[in-house]
Amino acid sequence: MKIKIVSNKKDLLKFIKFQWEVYKNDTHWVPQLISDIKLLFDEKKNLFWEHAEKKLFYVEDEEGKILARAAGVIDKNFIEFHNEKTGFFAFFECLNIPRSKEVVSVLLSSVEAWLKEKGMKKMLGPTAPSTNDEMGLLLEGYDSDPVLMMPYNPEYYHDLLLSYGFRKAKDLYAYKITKETLSIGRLKKLVDSVKERNPELTIRPVNLKDFAQEIKYAVEIYNNAWEKNWGFVPWTEKEFVSQALRLKPLIKPEFVLFAFIKNEPVGMIITVPNYNEVLKKLNGKLGPIEILKFLYYRNKIKSLRIMIMGVKKEYRNRGIEALLYYETILNGLKEDYEWAELSWILEDNVMMNRAAEALGAKVYKKYRVYEKDID
Repeated sequence: MKIKIVSNKKDLLKFIKFQWEVYKNDTHWVPQLISDIKLLFDEKKNLFWEHAEKKLFYVEDEEGKILARAAGVIDKNFIEFHNEKTGFFAFFECLNIPRSKEVVSVLLSSVEAWLKEKGMKKMLGPTAPSTNDEMGLLLEGYDSDPVLMMPYNPEYYHDLLLSYGFRKAKDLYAYKITKETLSIGRLKKLVDSVKERNPELTIRPVNLKDFAQEIKYAVEIYNNAWEKNWGFVPWTEKEFVSQALRLKPLIKPEFVLFAFIKNEPVGMIITVPNYNEVLKKLNGKLGPIEILKFLYYRNKIKSLRIMIMGVKKEYRNRGIEALLYYETILNGLKEDYEWAELSWILEDNVMMNRAAEALGAKVYKKYRVYEKDID
């Protein structure tokens, strides 16, 4: 075995395409578009790298075949916001072979050494590449496909990380709600009382014609609502704009809702169709044939992902969250979606977990984030 560092485009493509080797016999894996993955690593186009740095490692055997890969990532904004010297291990993948633990030891000791060299005291992950992106390992729920922008991995990864010395940092929950489990009547009664108690509260869909202003509202709400959440790092407005523009082609205005008290934006919910149902048919490519497939299958998507829901801290406990959920669910029913995932929610976020359960949603997947002190 030998450890190698990604230093050119050829190495990067090898690093990226290793996933296809790991998951070649896994029917639930959904490959991302290779062009999107390249964009994620692009330091000129992904604004995350304006305040972060990375180093990509992979382990090869004597024949040049990749056995495992991972990246070390340092986010200066995370360090500043949390006042702790924590770096990330990211984009972790490994083949299931007899010497996997040895391979992982070689790989992660290299990541750890780099983080230590940069002054880090702890590593957290896996991420892809930050806490504002895909995070954690799937722990429970291997019997179905992942939804859009949620992680997926083999079960044996947990044993590999534990063997290296990682410990649990936090579990994240994904809830599933279907037409059958939905408690729409109970929610309607709650919503009616919320409207009665808050006569100045209004809900409206995103205005795509004034997208720049809408993004400002979204950044304001997001950075206020999630400020105290574990692992939170504030978005810069430039980053949020960049991410929003990437998602804009996937957005349906009726699934991106803002709550206002008079003229102040106080809450929002962002839901997107589960495009993983389409991506699974493209195998990471987007040539002429794949574009035709995309255009055909996008109208057949049957599930949604409720990916962001938050209310400014000074406006909580008024039922605004219930109203946002209610309007989203009604719109989903009108368009004949069959189910939705609410993800992710921290295991100890009691308020959000109760809200999900009140809707009739049930935990159907769990994810685990790991941490390790740097020796």
